[in-house]
Amino acid sequence: MGDIQPTDHQSLLGNIYRNLFSLISLLAGGILVYGGIKLLILGGSVYYLLAGLAYIAAAVLVFIKNRYSLALAMGTFIATCVWALYDTPEFGYWALLPRLVVPAILFTLNIWAVATFPSMSRSVRRGSVVTGLGIVGCLLVTLVEAFYPHGQIISSEVTEKNPELAQADKVDGPEDWEFFGRNAAGTRYAPYTQITLENVDKLKVAWVYHTGRRIHGAGTGVDENTPEQIGNVLYSCTPENLITALDADTGKPIWKFDPKAHTAEHVTCRGVGYYDIDKDVSLTEAEKASDSEQICRQRILVSTVDARFIALDAHTGTPCSGFGVDGAVDLKPQMGPVEGGRRYHPTSMPVVMGHVAVIGGWVRDIVHGEPSGVVRAYDVRNGSLVWAWDVGHPDNTGAPPEGQTYTLETPNVWTIPTYDKELNLVYLPTGNGPPDYWGGDRDAVKEKFGAAIVAVDAATGKTKWVFQTVHHDVWDYDLPSQPVLYTVTNAQGEKIPALIQTTKTGHIFVVDRRTGQPVTEVQERKVATSPSAQGEHLSPTQPFSVGMPVIGADPLTESTMWGVSTFDQLYCRIMFKDSVYEGPFTPPGEKPYIEWPSLLGGMNWGGISIDEAKGVMFVNDMRMPLRMSLVTHEEAKKYKVSTDEVPGFMGTIRPQVAGPYSGVRIDILQSPLAVPCNTPPFGTMSAIDLHTKKLLWQVPMGTTQDLGPMGIKTHLPIPMGMPTLGGPTSTASGLVFFAGTQDYYLRALNSSNGKEVWRQRLPVGAVAAPLIYRSPKTGKEYVVISAGGMSHSPDVGDYIIAYALPENANR
Repeated sequence: MGDIQPTDHQSLLGNIYRNLFSLISLLAGGILVYGGIKLLILGGSVYYLLAGLAYIAAAVLVFIKNRYSLALAMGTFIATCVWALYDTPEFGYWALLPRLVVPAILFTLNIWAVATFPSMSRSVRRGSVVTGLGIVGCLLVTLVEAFYPHGQIISSEVTEKNPELAQADKVDGPEDWEFFGRNAAGTRYAPYTQITLENVDKLKVAWVYHTGRRIHGAGTGVDENTPEQIGNVLYSCTPENLITALDADTGKPIWKFDPKAHTAEHVTCRGVGYYDIDKDVSLTEAEKASDSEQICRQRILVSTVDARFIALDAHTGTPCSGFGVDGAVDLKPQMGPVEGGRRYHPTSMPVVMGHVAVIGGWVRDIVHGEPSGVVRAYDVRNGSLVWAWDVGHPDNTGAPPEGQTYTLETPNVWTIPTYDKELNLVYLPTGNGPPDYWGGDRDAVKEKFGAAIVAVDAATGKTKWVFQTVHHDVWDYDLPSQPVLYTVTNAQGEKIPALIQTTKTGHIFVVDRRTGQPVTEVQERKVATSPSAQGEHLSPTQPFSVGMPVIGADPLTESTMWGVSTFDQLYCRIMFKDSVYEGPFTPPGEKPYIEWPSLLGGMNWGGISIDEAKGVMFVNDMRMPLRMSLVTHEEAKKYKVSTDEVPGFMGTIRPQVAGPYSGVRIDILQSPLAVPCNTPPFGTMSAIDLHTKKLLWQVPMGTTQDLGPMGIKTHLPIPMGMPTLGGPTSTASGLVFFAGTQDYYLRALNSSNGKEVWRQRLPVGAVAAPLIYRSPKTGKEYVVISAGGMSHSPDVGDYIIAYALPENANR
């Protein structure tokens, strides 16, 4: 019996289908040929050109109903699979997705088109249909797999309590969250066990407070606040420094204070300082008794975004009249051209050291002559200046003479210092002296103190030691996070009082906090210094922290370029090959160059948490390469000038008036779909054993639910791992709480393996670190998060949300 011929109706449908496929294949092939030629000219892979030609040929063969189209389709797909396995640096779901999904779809459509050929036998048609259905099944499995995490790293080692590193296995002293990282050391570790792995899934909202912050208009800022908890009161601040005291069990406001602070850039408040004169061991009893202002014996200290330092009575919110002028010290005098705080203001919080508080500040880094980066310490009782760390005049720790300023454009400290009471040292993580991206005329002060950890005598302001993490930094790799103090073992097994510093480069430096000498190995390695920027002179070596895991900084290659599809992966490959990239510390220049890790991080301001009982450190990161170029004075005339923050100035230039340049163009290295070109994850949480100095686990953090291609909410919880901000908080019960993901969730992870054990939907995103405390009144343990919206997110709120276990939960 012969083959059954298709009816006229079937023939018509077959013709339509074949023509449609031919059009699709021709279009896909044309794009790949066009891009493939560009890539090949740049020295990239020949695959895309060959694949494009094959798809064009397939379109023609199907259109003319040539039976050899089946062989071409199969050959093309098999060759693509072989190439994908060869080309993929690391075999994995996300790496293979753009290499195989589009080719699999085109292959399926092709063989189904062949099945409509009148000349094909029934067995070939049936085989084509079945094969296509099989591939569709595989594609459906691939789609389902997208909703499961990929790329986790899990060590076989199990972390238990480590007696060599255990430093806090119980609540020692007052149960207060008095500093940004809970304790003065900055470990952000809550030594509580009421909320456990077994009952964390029972956490419910205990109370919600609306701060009343401004959420519309320019300069609303970002809510990065971790409230302080002193006894049964929480003290919160909004980006514009609206301070509220809240009842820790109910969230009811006790008092409010609004300093009416406004500025245009870097509008944020990460927390407030707290001082109790009655518990201050740095004062004698006579000195305590001589303080006549009884209403302010406990005070809240606030550094505002318009550059004021304010002291409030902790019980009433009333300004302390004996402090400065009517409760405030103006931080702007003698700082240079501050423009009312627009070019200088504090962006962290006062760090209390006995009866002295140290205050750094953010300095706009655009031109020569920017305000000073001086760090100052004030007496918290009266607001008088105790010392000033002005590296331009190291022997003068007081204010300059009347009519003069502190040294302008020196390295500044915009993140949070750390105070070591035993050594009486304060550790300053510095940025750079502006401008950021060209240093051809930098002086010795900038070269020595930029991007460095600096130990300063807390009583005098004298420099004790300096450890630089980047030499001659022209990448904006300023130190972004609070140094954390913790005792670790060195290679000889000795316990060393250490300082741990995370960086934007993904390197983690561990130094002896007494001397600044590395505890874990640091190597000076040669880096590229090829001439690029006019008049520049780069450091031939850079410090690499090889004794600790490096997070999210594997070198980029053409093969690591990613995309949602074959087409945007090709685009990213072209962008990569059309850019200068010479590995870490690629020299800036006028030709587009890739900065990886970027000035966004690596690690950013959120910092780390350390489980003090186990000696395990938790750190989140982001992975977003930037494509940058220095712009000459003449070229700058072609651009719109913007001083907005990344990514607000995409397609514009950020002023950097230095030497022969007027600015720097900064774009995220991303596809036309606004998806980063590097292979996911784009953000992770990692755990590091501080005894072995090895990575225990690493998991992607965050889904595409609230941020997808083109910035559109996908409403699909695909755990790709998104860029993170903010920081984690760990507990003695084996949990790590974190909220700084691009989707709107507060999460709890198992600290032993990184597995998510609980999450709660938030009304908007949150970049603040969670606060965990135990109420001294009720004994209930709370997890609190300030949810005000992610950076650059359109969804902004004014929420402080507390979670607790219900009364009948197992404890």
